[in-house]
Amino acid sequence: MTEGVETLPDGMCAIDTQTAGMDNVTAGYLIDAPRPALIECGPALSIDHVIGRLQALGMDPGDLAYLVLSHIHLDHAGGAGDVAAAFPGATVVVSEVGARHLVDPERLNDSSRRVYGDLMDTVYGDCTPIDQTRVQGVADGDVLDLGGGRKLDILYTPGHAKHHIGIYEPDAGALFVGDSVGVKMPGMSAIRPATPPPDFDHVLATRSIRRYLDLDPDRVYLAHYGLVDPPQEALQEAEDRLTLWLETAEAAWEEHAELDHIAETLAQRFADESGADPDDDAEPRDGVSLLNGFRSNAAGLKRYLDLRAEGRTAT
Repeated sequence: MTEGVETLPDGMCAIDTQTAGMDNVTAGYLIDAPRPALIECGPALSIDHVIGRLQALGMDPGDLAYLVLSHIHLDHAGGAGDVAAAFPGATVVVSEVGARHLVDPERLNDSSRRVYGDLMDTVYGDCTPIDQTRVQGVADGDVLDLGGGRKLDILYTPGHAKHHIGIYEPDAGALFVGDSVGVKMPGMSAIRPATPPPDFDHVLATRSIRRYLDLDPDRVYLAHYGLVDPPQEALQEAEDRLTLWLETAEAAWEEHAELDHIAETLAQRFADESGADPDDDAEPRDGVSLLNGFRSNAAGLKRYLDLRAEGRTAT
């Protein structure tokens, strides 16, 4: 068994990206087929772990056919340029809404640096440009042919981000949901919503989860982290908890519509379920605080509530 690799059913495996040097924070998923596909790659600063593990699994530079990204946030897509350089035959597949930012990532890197601050240089790193001919922007209903009868169905699933897609392997019944269902890392007792600014929209996020429910997948894989089971129950839990977080944030917002108050309210209500630090200080001590902190989620929920009050959200 290759270190950092978990064998999954149906010729698939999970690759631990070792984001921030930690185990079980962000997973990539390799699908073995005549045209192999890697779903998610993690940030640039930990991409050597991913490339090394692909090589340890026998992947030569010309072997990887696709790198499929659920969305362009750097904890999922930051290392895409490095994967493209290491595997020159691979096409990078991403929502058509976000594709241009991988070709010219200057705005993506600049905005990420404003959000992440010092963590940009210690955890994430800059996304490097990818030649436009190597980037395939996809839309809802598109299909990637992996050969040998295997395929990946693309679903446009906004809510967490406007550039989010879900990826479904119908023969295996395997659904890869990125961040659109939420986060459940080892030690967490419940699925925790992922509601960061600037794109979070509760209506769209709920529609995406219900679309997954309608698919009735056999297995659901989170990027953070791994299998959630049973699948229907997990997806329903994700919808219910997303609504609960919104209701909690809305009650705080109606009391006092400041970010600190909303973040403190969420921390007091949900810290015991997530295992995260209720103080949620600037120096994260675990993967939950790093990628899914109370303040980040509160900021996204506050922005959504502000926009909804102005009639500027989905209905």
